[in-house]
Amino acid sequence: MATNQNTGYRPADPAYVDKTPTRISWGAVFAGVVIAVAVQLVLGILGAGIGLTMVDPVEGTTPGAAGFGIGAGIYWLITTVVALGAGGYAAARVSGVTERFDALVHGLVVWGVTLILTLYLLTSAVGGIIGGAFRTVGAVAGTAGSAVGTVASAAPAAASVAGVDANDGKDVAQDVRGEAAAYLSDAPNDPAQMTPEQAQTEIAKQLPALARGGADGQRAESRIVDIVAAQRKISRPEAQAQVTRAKQQFVQTRDEAVATAKSATDKAAGAAAGTSFVLVLALLIGAAAASFGATTAARRKLR
Repeated sequence: MATNQNTGYRPADPAYVDKTPTRISWGAVFAGVVIAVAVQLVLGILGAGIGLTMVDPVEGTTPGAAGFGIGAGIYWLITTVVALGAGGYAAARVSGVTERFDALVHGLVVWGVTLILTLYLLTSAVGGIIGGAFRTVGAVAGTAGSAVGTVASAAPAAASVAGVDANDGKDVAQDVRGEAAAYLSDAPNDPAQMTPEQAQTEIAKQLPALARGGADGQRAESRIVDIVAAQRKISRPEAQAQVTRAKQQFVQTRDEAVATAKSATDKAAGAAAGTSFVLVLALLIGAAAASFGATTAARRKLR
């Protein structure tokens, strides 16, 4: 008589024999990201408090902007290392991995998710401010480059040459077209019969052609010389000398504005490039901190 013995073990299911366990735990990664962000926020608030305690306008011992910037950058780097290290350690520890490579992957994923989250926040909030600042720099450079044809910036100088106070009547430099329509409709062609306001408006009308140069520029300069001579009641050679000096001063001011704008743009570009390199270095240090924290957790799991 045959007897069946039950050993207490069930045969293995063939469907699960070759199934490998999941090597990454997204729940653990999420926990690590939450911890990293929380630690970063807490340390950031603490750093803001420390920085405010250094402000003392009464005694005049407040550090300068450069010192504040360097100190804030170093503190931010330290807090990033601490936060990502804690996040990577927590993720690897909670996931229960025992292989150092698996722990390393958990730490890097925590770093990557935290980085993406931070970039999203910067793009949606602070990015608008930063973009506005760079657009302002570009607008300054473009305005300086087109300063030759800007009538508003040259009208006060022309008014001074003509002997007309720029503050008399309305400000022609603010709206040359409107003033020209108001005055030139019945303005006499003879400069000697013009009022100071009409003379100033006529000079402003001739400035764009004077800036362009060529035949139109010569005619515009001759017209301005006639107006200056009639308004100041001086000879035409004297008026020509005054207009020439004013034009040279205008060209010098324009060149200085263009050079200043180019220098500012070059400095801004250099600062942006330097900031980019420093930011990349800080990100790599953060990745190393998260990886180190995660692998530390894996080594402790093996013990």
